[in-house]
Amino acid sequence: MMLTIRGGQQRVCQGVSRRDVLRAAGSGLFGVSLSKVLAAEEMAEPFQGGRAKSVLFLYLFGGPSQLETFDLKPTAPSELRGPFKPIASRTPGLLISEHLSRCAQISDKFAVIRSMTHPYNDHGAAHYIQTGHPHPNRFGNNPDEAPVSDREWPAMGSVVEYLSQQATENVQRLVPDYVYFPNRLGALQGVDRGGQYAGWLGKSYNALATDIRKRGEGDNPYFRDCDDSELDFRIRGLLTKTQMPLDRLDRRHSLLEQFDKQRKLLDESPAAESYNKLRERAFTLVQSEKIRRALDIRQESAALRDRYGRHLFGQSTLMGRRMIEAGTRFVTVTWDAPDGYSWDSHGNSRDLQNHLLPGFDQAFSALMTDLEDRGLLEETLVVVVGEMGRTPRANDSWGRGHWSYCFPALLAGAGIRGGIVYGRSDQDAAYPSEHPTGPADLAATIFYALGIDPEMRIRDKQNRPATLVDGGRPLLELFG
Repeated sequence: MMLTIRGGQQRVCQGVSRRDVLRAAGSGLFGVSLSKVLAAEEMAEPFQGGRAKSVLFLYLFGGPSQLETFDLKPTAPSELRGPFKPIASRTPGLLISEHLSRCAQISDKFAVIRSMTHPYNDHGAAHYIQTGHPHPNRFGNNPDEAPVSDREWPAMGSVVEYLSQQATENVQRLVPDYVYFPNRLGALQGVDRGGQYAGWLGKSYNALATDIRKRGEGDNPYFRDCDDSELDFRIRGLLTKTQMPLDRLDRRHSLLEQFDKQRKLLDESPAAESYNKLRERAFTLVQSEKIRRALDIRQESAALRDRYGRHLFGQSTLMGRRMIEAGTRFVTVTWDAPDGYSWDSHGNSRDLQNHLLPGFDQAFSALMTDLEDRGLLEETLVVVVGEMGRTPRANDSWGRGHWSYCFPALLAGAGIRGGIVYGRSDQDAAYPSEHPTGPADLAATIFYALGIDPEMRIRDKQNRPATLVDGGRPLLELFG
């Protein structure tokens, strides 16, 4: 059977595109109105049939170099190939850095995308990576400097939180479905970066974020061991039952309800609705013994904590696993830049060699083994990515500049085929030569793994239906 829409023929058995179905419905070809089609899309039940129950999103802010991690070019000229030696892995044809030896030993558990690409060559791409949409100020102010606003697209984690709260199976989940470790992106640098928030969905869908601080100016807790006095991941205000008896909590809640009844007019506004959701969510968290225990890293054995690494990324990654185990659907763990650089390695390769690569190697390999040992890997999608790569040609001090045109990502768990490489770069690791993959494709893949239709529509601030991902497609080739 053939169906022709606007002059183009597409086989129904291969699947007509959704956009064409919408066009047909809009013109009445199917005897159904466009509004009914859109309403059916918006009511589609999420989290059905996905391979992943949860996502653990490891975000290496600043942009790890492809040439020093998972796309080495040992035959390239010396000014391109970098100072590190390549080593073999368990993945056929995959050479990686000598400083990622633990990753090399478990590469059969993850897939490497070597063709991530987008045209936005600055750190404002953090918004693109975390939402699947370019920053709304992309063509105005520099998005790396623009203030965070409610015009931004919601983070993938915020979408998951929103859909979870809307889902019919969710009476009241006992854990938040979007958590951010170890603090909001940019906090240790004294800036607030876009892409991590709920944007036009509303603040009630922001992540539950912890707030780990550094010791002072010039300190980088990602580069050193941290003690337990620093690693207090517990949310301020989450008191124990002995500190805040339940009858006192009930009295406070009752008082709030009485106060709110006197604000009927205000309660009708969207702002008040968002406030009420925040209040109810906070009250639930305050009473949750499950969350208190999950956020207490001291519950883990010293040996396991050592395996992850006592540095901030290692302990935050372990916290990510704890929240996944507690039932959170989307956890982001960031390796931020408290020194202003870190993965944004304009300077030299010493930090890569001494801290960045070994720290990631330790934490990621420990996470993969830990998830597998606990039976969680098959239901947890693990994603590793930065917002860009680095320039193929190094500078005189063996640093590299921004390069968003070709960079790597890792995916594992939840049905991802381990031990494979998807996409290729050219001889200089400068541009994709096969399967160029954009942030929208990555977002579509993440939503697909969770059982969320990437073309599902949710209502934006103007109450208009907005597609979760525009122009991206799930990378079905990665799934077994």
